[in-house]
Amino acid sequence: MNSPLDRLERRLGYTFKDQGQMVLALTHRSFASKNNERLEFLGDAILNFVIGEALYQYFPQAREGQLSRLRARLVKGETLAVLARSFEIGDYLRLGSGELKSGGFRRESILADAMEALIGAIYLDAGMEAARDRIMAWLGPQLRELTPVDTNKDPKTRLQEYLQARGCELPKYDVVAIEGEPHCRVFFVECDISMLSEKTSGQGPSRRIAEQIAATAALIALGVENGHD
Repeated sequence: MNSPLDRLERRLGYTFKDQGQMVLALTHRSFASKNNERLEFLGDAILNFVIGEALYQYFPQAREGQLSRLRARLVKGETLAVLARSFEIGDYLRLGSGELKSGGFRRESILADAMEALIGAIYLDAGMEAARDRIMAWLGPQLRELTPVDTNKDPKTRLQEYLQARGCELPKYDVVAIEGEPHCRVFFVECDISMLSEKTSGQGPSRRIAEQIAATAALIALGVENGHD
C-alpha cells in the first residue's frame, strides 16, 4: 500500500510503528480539539536539547552565549518552516476550513509547529535515539556550516577582530562621496583591507551605517559570512 502518509515517511526518512502519532502531529488546533499542540511542546524541548548537545560537542571552545545564539539560529521558526516545505508538509496538514481558506498550509508558524510535533511523535514512537537521528539528518548539514562568531557584535567589530587574530593591519574606511540635501544625505564609504585585492563599499544615511555595510561586504568577500543570515 502506497498511501500519502507512506510517501511522507519516505521524505522524512522515518517509518512510524504507530502512524496515528504522525496523523496527530499533522493535526492543527483548527481541525480538532485533539491536535498537535502537546506534541509540539514535547518536540520543541527535544529539538533544543539535541541541537544544544550537538553544538556543545562541535564547538568545545565556544562560550555559553555563542552556543545559545547558534542554537537559536537552527531552531527558529523560519529554519523549521524551510525544512517543512522541503518535505512538503503543507500537503499533509489537517486544518480547519478557515485555516485552509486563508492558506494556513503555507504559514510559517503552522509549518514550524508541525515539524516540532513530528519530532515529538518520533520520540514517542521510537525513543530519543530515533528522534536525535532524524534531527541530525535534517539539520546536521546546516549545523556544520555554522561558526561560533559572535553575531551580536557589529560588522566593524567582527572584521577588526578577524584581522587582528591573523596579524593583519586594521581596515581603513574612507568617505568617497556624500550626496543629497542636508536633511537626507547618503554617505558612500569604501573599506580597504590588505587581505582583499579590491576595496568593498557601502552606502547609508550616515557614515557609521555606510561603514558597517562596507565591513559586512568585506566579511562576505573574505568568506567569513555568507550574506544570507
